[in-house]
Amino acid sequence: MKSPHLLSDVILPPGKRVYFASDFHLGAPDAASSLAREKRIVRWLDEAAKDAAAIYLLGDIFDFWFEYKHAIPRGFSRLQGKLAELTDGGLPITIFTGNHDMWMFGYFTQEMGIPVLRQEVSQRIGDKMFHIGHGDGLGPKDYSYKALKQVFTSGVAQWLFARLHPNFGIGLANTWSRRSRMQSGKEDSKYFGDEEWLLQYCREVEAQHHHDYYVFGHRHLPLDVEVRPGSRYVNLGEWVNYCSYGVYDGNELALRHFEQ
Repeated sequence: MKSPHLLSDVILPPGKRVYFASDFHLGAPDAASSLAREKRIVRWLDEAAKDAAAIYLLGDIFDFWFEYKHAIPRGFSRLQGKLAELTDGGLPITIFTGNHDMWMFGYFTQEMGIPVLRQEVSQRIGDKMFHIGHGDGLGPKDYSYKALKQVFTSGVAQWLFARLHPNFGIGLANTWSRRSRMQSGKEDSKYFGDEEWLLQYCREVEAQHHHDYYVFGHRHLPLDVEVRPGSRYVNLGEWVNYCSYGVYDGNELALRHFEQ
């Protein structure tokens, strides 16, 4: 296994916290419920911003996202406006792509100054070492998805999809996204113990490079599991059912649920 990609250290001033959230899946399952969820997420961002040193959004922010050269998917204006407001105010926000929104390109960076990362990274935050990513395609098995991801992330596939008119391309992708979620939904509520693929991945990394916390999304189930003594795997869950997120206060990373 290659060494994890390292980001610059984050200094955590006294009284400040770092927030992590994932899998908003905005756009699903319908416009009305997505809008209500988007408004809740904006309220969460307002609350987090009161003491946040940084915010990390770990992928599948949208149930589908593709940036055409001159067009983006319709909607989600409240979230985009809030992200722009926070970054304009100096709050660092980082986005990771997920398996539903891997076709983010330059829009969020150009318009809001938000870096978009496509792979898991390691970063020291305060005095703890974190390993952070969306989580798709990591660990053993899931070979069909790993092969599909190689296709979807290829320049050829992206060029071909961009040739489709947005009315057709986005509609087709939304149908595919709903089918993917429905096929895996029943598995999301089950915990598989040592057979959890991301837990196995964490243990493989930990055997070579120590991290205090492994933070992922993708799994859709809030989890806080020991990797080895002194190291924990935290899955952030999702916002369709749990509205769960992680907050690190300089001492420990805790899972919480947003109720407002």
